Amino acid sequence: MITAIVLIHVEADAIPSAAQAIADLDGVGEVYSCAGDVDLIATVRVAAHEDLADLIPGRIGKVPGVLDTVTHIAFRSYSAAETESAFEIGVEGD
Repeated sequence: MITAIVLIHVEADAIPSAAQAIADLDGVGEVYSCAGDVDLIATVRVAAHEDLADLIPGRIGKVPGVLDTVTHIAFRSYSAAETESAFEIGVEGD
């Protein structure tokens, strides 16, 4: 599974509708509206790199109001839960 984080610039008056349209696309996990340099941030999970080409420029980029996207492909995931479970390996409960 390939995970990507997509930074999305959107016309100001189209942010809510664009966010929902993007969230409804297959392969998109979450869409966050945010303050800062971009308007929306989406998490994307697909099976192959070719699927990114279909999803991001092919579908996200064509959502009305979307002006530009920048994609960051994730290499590895870290979370507090994963770190804690790694320390529990080999520890037997009472």
